[in-house]
Formats: sequence, structure tokens, C-alpha cells
Amino acid sequence: MGKEVQLPFTVASFFSGIGGLDLGLERAGFEICFHCEINPFCRTILSQHWPDLPIHHDIRKLDDAEIPETDVWAAGFPCQDLSLARMGPRSGLRGRQSGLFHEFVRLVRGCSPGAIVLENVHGLLSSHGGRDFAIVLKALDELGYRIGWRVLNSKDFGVPQQRRRVYIVAMHKDRGDPAEVLLEPECGSWNTKKGGSDGKKSPSLFQTIIGDPGNGPLVKSIAHCIYAESARHTGTDWSRNYVWYPDGRVRRFTPNEVELVQGFPANWTLPNPIKENEAKRIDSLRYHAVGNAVTPTVAEWVGRRLADAMAKHDCGNVSNGTGSRVDIDSLETRGVFETVEV
Repeated sequence: MGKEVQLPFTVASFFSGIGGLDLGLERAGFEICFHCEINPFCRTILSQHWPDLPIHHDIRKLDDAEIPETDVWAAGFPCQDLSLARMGPRSGLRGRQSGLFHEFVRLVRGCSPGAIVLENVHGLLSSHGGRDFAIVLKALDELGYRIGWRVLNSKDFGVPQQRRRVYIVAMHKDRGDPAEVLLEPECGSWNTKKGGSDGKKSPSLFQTIIGDPGNGPLVKSIAHCIYAESARHTGTDWSRNYVWYPDGRVRRFTPNEVELVQGFPANWTLPNPIKENEAKRIDSLRYHAVGNAVTPTVAEWVGRRLADAMAKHDCGNVSNGTGSRVDIDSLETRGVFETVEV
């Protein structure tokens, strides 16, 4: 008989942002115990949703003795130096921001958590011809972890947004197999159907329009990837994602709408109260924070499967009852967009 396991499993979160990974893992049954985040606005949002948790402001100054003992470490480490959207050469893991991954490894070396969940842009796979990704894999392997990775798209998890991100799960070699978490034998509803006769080509999801054709608002059924951006109304920062009306009016997504398109509850990034020094730029702060965030529904799917794999390893066939699949119909595309005067 296996040893008794205490549920829920616990999580320490690094590069926490506004808590997308944390919210998803919490929905999957994990208990969040610690945050580390350098951005002051994001720390405000984290403290608003997890008011009783310790939060450290700078991973470079964090000592492993300050981190509570937890089962899982989760980190959406900075992507700015790895992103394919970056203009010019990518600095990769040598960059000032994405290079903070090495600080995370320093802490892992000191604490050896049982499992690790990492999220980043899929540009990590090709940065410096794949050498940066090899650095990540080698670092985790040398610390005694088995590693699995998979590119997951938010649109396959009930969120109306095309957002490809690589998820890496690492588990101690004596604690389980990450392939059980990220790779499934069952066929998902997003798999391409077999065969069939040639016929009319299906329209692109980006060409499918939904909304009220008489009065609006009208939007594409699937949004392009939400990026970190400002609230300004000029330039091309929001030219791919917009809302329009039959009378010719066009506007950008509101902060609430980008939250919903990312899978967050509305007003997740609205501070209460709003600090006086942030009032004039609150929309820019919200747009930027949501654009850098992890989609919670994808994190929830990974978390449910991770919890099942951990429980199975520790207690035979014990499960925490969370199941293994997020209901991808849980968020309707319709109803996300507001009637806003422009």
C-alpha cells in the first residue's frame, strides 16, 4: 500500500505576473503558497487576489531559504529576449530579462522541488538555432529531472485567441514521468478529422465574423495573439485585433475584453483602489500585464494532469478528483465583447 499523500499539492510561483499560471493551477486543485514578481503593478494585482501570501520582489536577491517548502515550482520566465515578435536579433538566454532563467535554476539547485512547470513563447524552441532551448533542457537534466515539453494553443482550451506557447514539465527522476502530463493518448476535439472528399475550403477562423450584423459590435471569431501594448490609439500596436460597427466605427479591445480573451475574469487587473500615480496610465498597465500573462485555462489543463500524475506516483492509483481535461466549451466567444461608444 502506498504512502498517504496530502492534498492539495503546493506551489511556489516565480515571474508570477498577474497570476495566470497560479490561477490555472489553483483551479486544478493546487494551493499557491509564494509569489516572486518584480513589476510593482503586477504585485498589486497578485496581492489583491492572494492577499495573505508572501511575495518577493526580485529573484536576483532571493535566497532559497526564503522559499517555503512546496511540491511544485511554476514559472513563466521572461520572454522578451526570445519572442519571434521582437524586432531585430534575439538576445535569447543571454538577454537581460530572459537570462533571469539562470537565477531560477540557481534556486532550483538549492531546493530541488518535486516538479516544475515552465511557460514561455514558442520562440524559445528556435532561439539561437535551438541552443537556448538546449540550455534549458541541460540545466534541468543536470539537476536530476525528467523533462517533457509541448506547444499548446490557447484557442484549443476555450479561449478565443490564437496563442501558441511552449509548456515544459520537469519531474524528479524518482517522482514521475512528465510525458503523462503533456502527452495524451486520447484524441482531442481539436484534432484534424481524417479524409473526406475535396470540397469547398473552410474559411480561416480569422475570417469568420461574429456579432450583431445590424448594430454591432462585430469581431473575428478568434483573436490574434494578445501582446503587451500601451493604451495609445495610434500606430499598429492593436491593428490586428479590433472591434467594428456596421456604421464604420472601429475601436480597440477594452482592458476587460483582453482579460476575457486571455481567459481571466473581467476586472482581474483593475486595482481597488487605483493608486493616484497610476490613474492616468491604468489602461496601459492593464494591457501590458495581460499581454505578458499565461492563459489560465491552459495552465489548468496542465495542472490537472500534473496533479493526477503526482498523486498516481505517490499513492498508487489515488486521484485528487480533478479529472484530466478542461472543458474547452466553458468560455463562449460570444458575450466577451462590450457595446462601447466610440
